[in-house]
Amino acid sequence: MKVPTTVFLHAFLGFALYAQGANVAMPKNLLLIPAPREMSVNGGEYLAKEKPRTERLASIPPEGYELSITTNGIAIRHSDEAGAYYANVTLSHLGYYSLKEKCKVYPCLEIKDSPAFRWRGVHLDEARHFFGKATVKKILDMMARYKLNVFHWHLTDDQAWVLDVPGFPNLVRHANGATMGEKIGPFYYTANDVREIVVYAKARHITIVPELDFPGHCGMVAKAYPEFTCQIPGKGRSGVLCVGNPKAMRFVEKVLDWACELFPAEAIHIGGDECSRAYWRKCPRCQEFAKREGLTDVEDIQPWVTKHLAEYLAKKGRKAVGWEEIAVGRGKADENGESENKDARKPSLNLQKNVLVMGYHIEPGARAANMGYKVVQTPNWRCYFDYTQQLPEDPFRYFIPDRRWLPFKNVYRFDPYEGVKQEARSNVIGGQCCNWTEVTYNQYDLEWKIWPRAFALAEILWTYPDPDNRDLAEFSVRAEEHRRRLIREHVNCAPLK
Repeated sequence: MKVPTTVFLHAFLGFALYAQGANVAMPKNLLLIPAPREMSVNGGEYLAKEKPRTERLASIPPEGYELSITTNGIAIRHSDEAGAYYANVTLSHLGYYSLKEKCKVYPCLEIKDSPAFRWRGVHLDEARHFFGKATVKKILDMMARYKLNVFHWHLTDDQAWVLDVPGFPNLVRHANGATMGEKIGPFYYTANDVREIVVYAKARHITIVPELDFPGHCGMVAKAYPEFTCQIPGKGRSGVLCVGNPKAMRFVEKVLDWACELFPAEAIHIGGDECSRAYWRKCPRCQEFAKREGLTDVEDIQPWVTKHLAEYLAKKGRKAVGWEEIAVGRGKADENGESENKDARKPSLNLQKNVLVMGYHIEPGARAANMGYKVVQTPNWRCYFDYTQQLPEDPFRYFIPDRRWLPFKNVYRFDPYEGVKQEARSNVIGGQCCNWTEVTYNQYDLEWKIWPRAFALAEILWTYPDPDNRDLAEFSVRAEEHRRRLIREHVNCAPLK
């Protein structure tokens, strides 16, 4: 790649590199991910003998910074602590150590930078496979390097419950932490483990959002405390919360109390997805509950639960996050033409608009944004990293590999605003990738599936290049350089193609 001595990198023009004057080879340390909003390279280098000068300016957007490197020194202007942190992250990419000068050397340049979205997330499912603190910390380190700032931590599901909750020891007693592959467990996170990881994340300006799934995906609750789930004669235990049992609802509230104590994040994810109504229709307690609450049918139980939990968290100063069903229901075919549900599913009527909606299909997430909800988009065909990468050589397994694929180039096509009306765009607060782990067996498998696809995610959520003018070839040059860096640091990064 050839670029001029003076370079302007315009993020919204497809990262074109404009040339004036003599061409020179692009230094590898200028191949930044995510690309800054504005960058001009002025020529010359600074031998870093002194610490950067810093100044806080209210005029700079949240998490934003301005970086000025001249032969006389480095100046950082930032909006807040996060902005100062990200300026130093950029510096860590730009500098190299000179054995001759015995100091770090930086190119002289000017950068003005701030994120397009405030939720730039990575999701990890540890209910299907338990990875442990070391792996989580390594993910947080890599997230910080690429300015990703929300760690969505999926801690409960049908297969396991990996968060120790006081008063309910059976939840983790059965927590194998894996459904297939390596034999591990029972492993789980104690309160001290969680606090340690929360502090570790905070130092990297990463917010941890825990997910505790209700009222569906409660298979482990059924195993540990069967009285909290619907029990149908001849059917055995279910993975559905028995809402007609007051003790079951109090159990959920106590779990949320504990989550609020451990996690300082404003948002707590309550799940709310893929909950079959079949058991409620046959459960005498739930049928009686529906009548007592004036619900027209057991179908209305899901909206009632969502509304109840959202209001319960609101009283504690928190916001509920839920999958798309909480706002728009289900019933429409997904992008692959498959049925999205086995039952008709109603949205949560009269749900407060301060609830965050997580869209795992493009259309429902966009519809929620158009309805006025704040939305985090993570559509499966752009953001589910358990889908195959379509690599010629790939030693790892994927979820339904013959029908679900997500190569690197397709992640780079992700547009969080797709289907969202212009006037509702402010309701889309960001996006994330999802790492479901039914067929992810260890850290090396996980890293292979996250990287390099998370490079593309980071670029889109921080810089938001124009969807109509994205230059995959130019971005791939930068991604290849960062892949080499990760491999040198023993991160198992997959090829781009």
